[in-house]
Amino acid sequence: MSEVVKHEEAEFSGPLVETQLVCWYFYAALTFMTAAMLAGLLMALQLVQWNPLNGIELLSPGRWRMLHTNAIAYGFLANAFLAALHWSVPRLTLRPVQSRWLSYTIFVAWQLVVGATAVGIVFGEAQGLEWGETPVWIDPVAQLGLLLVAINFMTPILQVKGPMYVTLWYFLAAFVWTFMTYAMGNFVPQYFVAGTSAGAVGGLFIHDLVGLFVTPLGWGLMYYFVPILLQKPIWSHGLSLVGFWGLAFFYPLNGIHHFLYTPIPMFLQYGAIMSTVAVELVVTTVVINFFGTLKGSGRMVVTNLPVRYFYTGMVFYFLTCLQCSMQTTLTFQQVIHFTDWVVGHAHMVMFGVFSMWLFGIMIYLFPRLLGVEWYSRKLCEWHYWLSTVSLTIMVGDLTLAGLFQGYFWASLQPWDASITASFPFWALRVFAGLGMFAGQLVFLYNLRKTLQSAKTQTA
Repeated sequence: MSEVVKHEEAEFSGPLVETQLVCWYFYAALTFMTAAMLAGLLMALQLVQWNPLNGIELLSPGRWRMLHTNAIAYGFLANAFLAALHWSVPRLTLRPVQSRWLSYTIFVAWQLVVGATAVGIVFGEAQGLEWGETPVWIDPVAQLGLLLVAINFMTPILQVKGPMYVTLWYFLAAFVWTFMTYAMGNFVPQYFVAGTSAGAVGGLFIHDLVGLFVTPLGWGLMYYFVPILLQKPIWSHGLSLVGFWGLAFFYPLNGIHHFLYTPIPMFLQYGAIMSTVAVELVVTTVVINFFGTLKGSGRMVVTNLPVRYFYTGMVFYFLTCLQCSMQTTLTFQQVIHFTDWVVGHAHMVMFGVFSMWLFGIMIYLFPRLLGVEWYSRKLCEWHYWLSTVSLTIMVGDLTLAGLFQGYFWASLQPWDASITASFPFWALRVFAGLGMFAGQLVFLYNLRKTLQSAKTQTA
């Protein structure tokens, strides 16, 4: 393989992988992750009336809350995915990306898009759509950026001769779906439809960003990294195709389940419920495939930290989809709609699954990118346990809070009663969030010391 890689590097006059750019994307991702977690902590403090920025309009909790979710989606996840794509696509295709100049241009432009979005949100120019808060004057730039990303990565993928590995299927789909999803959510409700139609499109947009942007990139990367770390092929190529086509067929129909019991036609609501339950069955086949691959190598979950991150994320993924298949039913929605159950569910998906996978990828790649081992394996362990335990506490806490809130409202007790009952749950949420943030700081400190070690060796 190494001879082939050297041959390709010579043919394309440059390194196959632009390692410096991979590092830059990871640094940007971690910067936005830290900012997003700080914003989340401020929002959590507001709920327990400990807001240190109380009375400052530009830094009001509602704006911090949007910064929290937006920076996670477009700052952390997008940057970390782009880093992993710049590593994995050239290695899978044995071709560099279409243009290194374009890659660096996209990097700079994307940071400006995310930064400008944050400024727009703080100054009150956000659009009224979850994950679609991007000010209208930034939307065309972001849309163009997604098009250039697709061109840059799809060109080498489409030049592959013969059957493509399943990871490339997921990547190709993600580039097309993400471009279409962003256009649907940011332009259709803004300029073309209104009322319940806009609500229905908004529901599709929110869920499709998870299912058609984050999910295919995440699973595609798992199909790439897990066999490499376990040093064995994926257990069943047939099941991997079932997972891909199941996702492609059922996930786009899920979004309306965010708006059950609304004026949106019931046939659309029933369709969303049925397809959501079907997605859980599809996810089960994917998880079985990965645990089948782990068979005989289970000890690596203990000894190999990236593998542990990957499989922890898979367990959370199965749980969150199982949760989703229940909470999407009309009966369950009567209890948990608008409650903190949904907030706990969202944290399990975004942090428990995709952030865990990306942290595992970073822990695997940074020593290869920097040429030195991690400064401290023990600090990597601290990062894992602080993140996992704190997230588990937060999800359990918010899930219970949601059930209490739902039954308080269903029993027609005064609104104040549900607030009083929620207060202990919100206080525990603050401490769980502090635990997750502490894990992030430990990771950043460990990375800084590792970078210093790399510079010392270079000198």
